[in-house]
Amino acid sequence: MFVLKSYRFARHAVLALAIATIAGIGAGVAEAHHSFAAQYDSGKPVNLTGVVTSVEWTNPHVYIYIDTTDPKTKKVTNWGFEMGPPHMLQKAGWKRNSLKIGEVVVVDGWLARDGTKHGNARKVTRKSTGEVLGAASSNAQTLAGNQGTKSPAAGAPAPATAPTR
Repeated sequence: MFVLKSYRFARHAVLALAIATIAGIGAGVAEAHHSFAAQYDSGKPVNLTGVVTSVEWTNPHVYIYIDTTDPKTKKVTNWGFEMGPPHMLQKAGWKRNSLKIGEVVVVDGWLARDGTKHGNARKVTRKSTGEVLGAASSNAQTLAGNQGTKSPAAGAPAPATAPTR
């Protein structure tokens, strides 16, 4: 009798552990693959000029980091921008080494909802050549750079020039 009860307990414990593990994995996937609206504010466009400090060419999104300098205080702030996944950027003409560390770029996009120095890049423009590289990570955006760009949400404004942060 005791053996039968402990077998049932063990079976239920294993089942509960399996369900908890699957639920945890599902939550991690949901966290990793967020919607644009969950993390970024289409009502807060941003346009920043800065020096590329890092490029992370990884799935599920490529990230670039730039140092911006406040013209009044000369304070340097590092900003991170999420872009599309590597395969989409490659289809739009990007290469892993498209941007060089130290290169000056202008990033148009939208600010993060949480107020951090983070945003979602819509396009990246090389300051030296004027070349526009589409960078969008949302299906409602475009990867065509300055050709036929769309806002991430219906009626959302395109990024306008904002003060350097």
